[in-house]
Amino acid sequence: MPDVAGPLGGAFAATLAAWEWDVALLQEVPPWWPPRLARACGARAFTAPTSRGQALPAARVLAARRPDIVKSWGGGANAILLRGGRGATVHARLRVRLTPERRVLQAVRRDDGVWLANIHASAHDVGRAQADLERSGAALRRWAGDEPIVFGGDLNTRAPRVPGFEPAGGHVLDHVFVRGLEVAVPAVTLERGGLSDHVPVLATVRRP
Repeated sequence: MPDVAGPLGGAFAATLAAWEWDVALLQEVPPWWPPRLARACGARAFTAPTSRGQALPAARVLAARRPDIVKSWGGGANAILLRGGRGATVHARLRVRLTPERRVLQAVRRDDGVWLANIHASAHDVGRAQADLERSGAALRRWAGDEPIVFGGDLNTRAPRVPGFEPAGGHVLDHVFVRGLEVAVPAVTLERGGLSDHVPVLATVRRP
């Protein structure tokens, strides 16, 4: 198993590698994790720094052990991991919001023409979170044209809406939406033990 800093990082990598998935959308991870997680999973990593990237060394040391406590103070990042030998032709990013915290839409166009997008929307304010989603959805429609899109992440609202997209499954604040694709089987949650304060959502979609 490739080294992922700290015991929690190694456990996270092992658990992620054991699940069956083609694409993983990760939010609020330490920015030094995605390349190592990708190596553990046989995947490619695409990382988008979000907030507080200039973390103090002490914060990084603590984040290696307890990222659930440090969160973005360890230098926040979102990541998209692609498995199955898939490549990407585009990696796009859009700063959706600067204050009160920087929020970034991240998207990858896979080599089969499917767009995969990831966001950690604004917290503690449903109106701001919904505005983040609407701006992100509009950007994705511009970028993708008529190509299919999967859009998910920590949306920070229990009832998210993304104009032009259909829900593909979710749990509490974490949801997946699609455009130009359909749900193959109902979404399920995965057992994560103590590795995260969010329950992972597994959505299975296909072309119509």
